[in-house]
Amino acid sequence: MIPTASPTDRDAIALPTTRAEAMARLIQDESKVPAYSLPDLLICNDGTKVTSADQWRKRRAEILELFTTQMFGKAPQRPKGLSWTTFSHNPAALNGKAVRKEIDIRFSDEAKSPVMRMLIYLPANATGPIPLFIGMNFAGNHTTHADPGIALAHSWIPDVEKYKSVNHHATEAARGIKYSRWPVEKILERGYGLATIYCGDVDPDFDDGFQNGVHPLFYKSGQKKPAADEWGTIAAWSWGLCRAMDYLEQDPAVDSKRIAVLGHSRLGKTALWAGATDPRFALVISNNSGCGGAAIARRKFGETHFLINNHFPHWFCSNFKQYDHREETFPVDQHQLIALIAPRPVYIASASKDLWADPYGEFLAGVHASPVYELLGEKGLRGVDFPPVQTPVMSRIGYHLRDGVHDITAYDWEQYLNFADKQMRAS
Repeated sequence: MIPTASPTDRDAIALPTTRAEAMARLIQDESKVPAYSLPDLLICNDGTKVTSADQWRKRRAEILELFTTQMFGKAPQRPKGLSWTTFSHNPAALNGKAVRKEIDIRFSDEAKSPVMRMLIYLPANATGPIPLFIGMNFAGNHTTHADPGIALAHSWIPDVEKYKSVNHHATEAARGIKYSRWPVEKILERGYGLATIYCGDVDPDFDDGFQNGVHPLFYKSGQKKPAADEWGTIAAWSWGLCRAMDYLEQDPAVDSKRIAVLGHSRLGKTALWAGATDPRFALVISNNSGCGGAAIARRKFGETHFLINNHFPHWFCSNFKQYDHREETFPVDQHQLIALIAPRPVYIASASKDLWADPYGEFLAGVHASPVYELLGEKGLRGVDFPPVQTPVMSRIGYHLRDGVHDITAYDWEQYLNFADKQMRAS
């Protein structure tokens, strides 16, 4: 059942003021989800009902502006000083199965500009431009495969045991530790390429007031941090993916009209925003993206606005913090983020034990985005029941609920490859 009643009276309830209090009230039981109503996708700000593609363009611009100014933050356009160089090239990597390239992308000709290194694998036997998946990784390109030819990450790495870093520097011990999330050989066998970038090359994932990473390159004279409606870290990561697309568009080995952007968890939020803001991405994939990604915020199930802003205050723009505990006053919700991608294909994936990310809320975002897809001549998820585990649903909006925990697995990738075959091979 999809809740559609009026919001509850928040003023009658004492709100938690600390993360511990908010965790104590965490909703992970469907019966405790408050009643809510969603912002209407197809009613413009002036009350006009959207009944055509032309009218949707107007409505889309309104929704995009709200997400930009109230959640993700405004990002710069492509910088004039953008440039790239080939750091390494091996036409016979992985025992001759792949072409491996590492491309260094600079956002400015200033010496302090961060360098974003993109690792690319393409099938060695390709006879023409190759469709490609692109996504960011959490701990360095060297963690995605044991290939000794991949350069160790040069940027700050979190000092946590699972990343095997030392004093925030990458080490050989981390080579290939996240291979399960990046099945390179399988992707190549299916006729696709893969590009990945360490998110910390664009903006390290910790809150230091935006003094590191790409943000300072774009400060105005005297500016010390982004304005309240300017980009947080997730918008910066998405912006980095768009700059990678700038390179991929001119690489003759890549079919730039068939590029799928994907991400897991916070990088799933990143992929959704990149897909919403840049129509050059032909397909968008959200893996367990949860709050601030695909999950309906007004459900307040699992992670909430307050929890995400309290723990990760740098992810979104400062304006977003005014909606802590006030999801019902947020002028948009995540079904509208999915709708911004229409009519391009989008795939949303959840995991059965990942209640923090609200699997049912992620599914509902696809359901409630469906009217826009239908308006534009595509089939969505409206009328589809919440599927059992391991039962993918694939129209122009795809969805599956995988058995298991918060992760990206071989099962997930199999569905993404099948979906790409269906959506990009046919185009």
